[in-house]
Amino acid sequence: MPDQPSFYLTTPIYYVNDRPHIGHAYTSLACDVLARFMRLDGYNVMFLTGTDEHGQKVEKSAQAAGEQPLAFCDRMSGNFRELRELLNLSNDAFIRTTEPRHYRASQAIWRAIAAGKSPRGRENIYLGKYAGWYAVRDEAFYAESELATGEDGKKRAPSGAEVEWVEEPSYFFRLSDWQDRLLALYRDNPDLIGPATRRNEVVRFVEGGLDDLSISRTTFSWGVPVPDAPGHIMYVWLDALTNYLTAVGYPDTENPEFTTFWPHVFHMVGKDILRFHAVYWPAFLMAAGVTVPKRIFAHGWLLNKGEKMSKSLGNVIRPKELIGQYGLDPVRYYLMREVPFGADGYISHETMVGRINGDLANDLGNLAQRVLSMVQRYSDGVLARPAPDALQVADSEFDALSAGLLDRVRPLVAGDQAFNRALEEIWKVVAQANQYVDAQAPWALKKANDTGRLELVLYVLAETIRRLAILVLPFMPDSCTRLLDQLGVPQEARDFKALVSQPLASGAKLPKPAGVFPRYVEAEAAS
Repeated sequence: MPDQPSFYLTTPIYYVNDRPHIGHAYTSLACDVLARFMRLDGYNVMFLTGTDEHGQKVEKSAQAAGEQPLAFCDRMSGNFRELRELLNLSNDAFIRTTEPRHYRASQAIWRAIAAGKSPRGRENIYLGKYAGWYAVRDEAFYAESELATGEDGKKRAPSGAEVEWVEEPSYFFRLSDWQDRLLALYRDNPDLIGPATRRNEVVRFVEGGLDDLSISRTTFSWGVPVPDAPGHIMYVWLDALTNYLTAVGYPDTENPEFTTFWPHVFHMVGKDILRFHAVYWPAFLMAAGVTVPKRIFAHGWLLNKGEKMSKSLGNVIRPKELIGQYGLDPVRYYLMREVPFGADGYISHETMVGRINGDLANDLGNLAQRVLSMVQRYSDGVLARPAPDALQVADSEFDALSAGLLDRVRPLVAGDQAFNRALEEIWKVVAQANQYVDAQAPWALKKANDTGRLELVLYVLAETIRRLAILVLPFMPDSCTRLLDQLGVPQEARDFKALVSQPLASGAKLPKPAGVFPRYVEAEAAS
């Protein structure tokens, strides 16, 4: 496909010191849904995830475990590789910041930044001394005005992490000189940061003034060495953010992967790390002469009983446990449907069961099972495609609802990342399909021996289920694959082009249907 558009999608690389929790799963699943959707829509997609493996916190954890830092990272990174299988992710690449290619890319961007001048004509990087508050847990510097005093009398960052006073020689990036360029970037690219509430937060932060940023450390050694500066290692966030460039071959900006994907990069991040991605990262890139991302979307937190999940509170939800209890596709659906993407949301057993038994089992599952069962019983599993002029007004109006669904869903997913609203649109058609079944009453048509009308109604319904299954495929790939198998849809006809242009064939015999969306039964969960 010579004119095939490209799409480069990244999760934040996950901190290797953590164990994967539902927050990691949430970001990964959202990216997976978007990547699958864009592939079905004809895009050449590269979907990247990986692990962030440097910094003082990792060094301390390795020491506590009695391991060398790299051996510690080798072991811990495997936990995040396992997410691919656990969540059925379709990522194309997995990067680690301890890879030699990443050291090359990180040092290359440092040199590129250092070689340029700031908008005020000054050197982008200069040597100074850092004295201020630093949170090891966040690997972040904080101003005094951002801190609060905890009940234990210790100063804490907005994240709740304890901070410590640090003084050391450091190289600084003249972030203050880039304030006007950043504000112009946000003004000229209103869709750069999403959702709008997060964009407004970033703009207000930058309008409030920017301090120069310490970008090297000398009090520990686990990191990427600063070029030509013995004893200095790169600030972990400059190192970590560069992974997005590393994965497409930077500093070779002429290689096919870079030229294909970098102009179309989309970062998906949690709201707590938006400042790094939407302020520091664009400034670094502009200083290095590299194109900034097309879009940065910051989603909210998943809350457990109204509180952010944390190890200290003991309320962390592990994805393996959640999937073990409810099943993978139901969890995928729930996380994308229940919580408006971009806002904070709650997880509860009651709402999970409600979605599984209501949306999946009763609505879509019941629709598919009873329609395909009637095709099997009434037509020996064979669909007969009707002539267009055979459709009555009610048939045409109903058929048009699912035929136009892609045009309603595409801007919600690809444009706004409003996954919950996209699913709401799809489920409106599910509800209307169930109403159409009741109104047309195929069982009554069979009893009346109205074969022509019966065949038409069953085909229109089966065709609607085909369209629904293809649109829901990015959200629940295993379940919808089974549903499309039962409809006899060829593998090559399971994309959005085929959704519009390749209706169900007439005369093919469908396999005997089997339920795809089982109900959640409390007694079974307890046994």
